[in-house]
Amino acid sequence: MTEKFIKNEQLNLIKRQIALIKDSTKKNVPPTVLAAVIELANAKVLDLFPNAGLDQQELLDLSRLKTDDEYEQYIRRLSAFLLPFPQITAQQLKKMFPKKKKLKLPDVSNIDHSQLTYLSWDDIGSNKKFIVCELDGKMVGIEGEFTPTSKKNLCSFCNCFGEVVYFSTVTKAKKAKNPDYYKAIGNLICADSSECNKKITNVEYLTTFLNDSLGL
Repeated sequence: MTEKFIKNEQLNLIKRQIALIKDSTKKNVPPTVLAAVIELANAKVLDLFPNAGLDQQELLDLSRLKTDDEYEQYIRRLSAFLLPFPQITAQQLKKMFPKKKKLKLPDVSNIDHSQLTYLSWDDIGSNKKFIVCELDGKMVGIEGEFTPTSKKNLCSFCNCFGEVVYFSTVTKAKKAKNPDYYKAIGNLICADSSECNKKITNVEYLTTFLNDSLGL
């Protein structure tokens, strides 16, 4: 029918819109209110894909769905068009962090690439966290220190409330008048990146953070 065109974070947003519709249905809101909720949700879904063809628009249209089973079938259909995270090898990861001679790598063979917006793993021994993501068509990676926190908070990446760590990285940006210049950039992010990848619906902040960290 059509090629894969849906990113992980886009599918997450679609799931969130469906959850809002289901919640409104359970609350027995007036029919006109429910219709407005569905119309707004459908508009937000279609807005994610401004260049979608007619077949893609028809696939994405959720305005005619009524039951929980229909919504579940809808998600399953869309999942078949999910763009997987780019395949990446251990050797490629090593090249991203050339200064790390004893880089602890994740088991890339066990990674579910279909549900990733970014790849992240921890090296508990060195208290380091690594983040790899596609930026402008190129795979890039950053590293930084992470510090566990005792309280739940909002994650800067997925904007959801949960267990977080404080992640701090040093920008690679240079200033001509001060060659020794460096700036630490810190954020509260999900302690469990797999959970974060299930919740993230927008990559704007993640992209900005990567650009700032890489000095781009």
